[in-house]
Amino acid sequence: MARALPLLPTTLVGSYPQPAWLFDQSILRKMAPPRVRATRLWRVAPDDLEEAQDDATVAIVREQERAGIDVVTDGEVRRESYSNRFATALAGIDPERLGRGVGRMGQPDVLPLISGPLRRRGPVEVRDVEVLRRATDRPIRVTIPGPFTLAQQADDQYYGSPAKLAMAFAEAVNAEVRDLFAAGADVVQLDEPYMQARPQPARDYGVAAVSRALDGIAGVTAIHLCFGYAALVKNRPPAYDFLTELTATPVRQISIETAQSGLDLAVLRQLPGKDIMLGVLDLSTHEVETPQVVAGRIRRALPHVAPERLIIAPDCGMKYLPRAVAFAKLVAMVEGARIVRRELKAG
Repeated sequence: MARALPLLPTTLVGSYPQPAWLFDQSILRKMAPPRVRATRLWRVAPDDLEEAQDDATVAIVREQERAGIDVVTDGEVRRESYSNRFATALAGIDPERLGRGVGRMGQPDVLPLISGPLRRRGPVEVRDVEVLRRATDRPIRVTIPGPFTLAQQADDQYYGSPAKLAMAFAEAVNAEVRDLFAAGADVVQLDEPYMQARPQPARDYGVAAVSRALDGIAGVTAIHLCFGYAALVKNRPPAYDFLTELTATPVRQISIETAQSGLDLAVLRQLPGKDIMLGVLDLSTHEVETPQVVAGRIRRALPHVAPERLIIAPDCGMKYLPRAVAFAKLVAMVEGARIVRRELKAG
């Protein structure tokens, strides 16, 4: 990595609020997270968009650095949602027809339509990594949608089998992950929220798809499970319906929510050998936690997992928060981690 990490290093799960001059969050809040392209969300003309996104990346990195974040991201600044940019870049997605399906909460959803064999036309996020790598000397985390979630968010009219579709996505994800590490990523994270939402199919073929997506990967990998964006899903269950099954995958880090959900952290004992990205920021509220509250949430994990295996993070992506609130929460998170770090060194 670019620099040594302290005990209890801090990071983002992925997304950060895009600048208001770039992205219209007011439109985003009125719609379901898009699974197909939603170009109306951008406030910059198409010819200027890439340069504007480059500038926004630098601005978002600087905010993370000022907050004291140890492992930074690009805030997923080029994405309308966490998954649609990668999904719609693949060959095999019908360029003219839209698919239909059922969303995570049971609502009708517009989805990419699979009408042919899936394959990458070329790297999708490599330039994102290159811009991010030039913007900072800190370690960088890059996120990509995982194969199981991609399969759940698609209307398959070609493979005829959810398991075959997930494996086809896994092949594309594997090739992308290799390129992301080659471009300079320190950590590559798979976003797999649908494993929690649809646990039985995740057991049936999702674990195998994630394992295939990471087959032969030597770099540090992570997986993020969540209960849905806090701005959209207010009620959190008391436990994950799918979590310990991830011990069967080669992923190094597992990201979980503990702030909004009040999760019983004894479950961490069932994830031996994995590092834990501990979610300690409640993103359902604009109220900014105090560092003491954050420290208390970190301490809850210590009876169940060694501090050397903990990475401190928000519960989920911060995309839906006002930018000033997101920054203030990161500052509180960093200081909360410092409090506990000092306690551990003194003890």
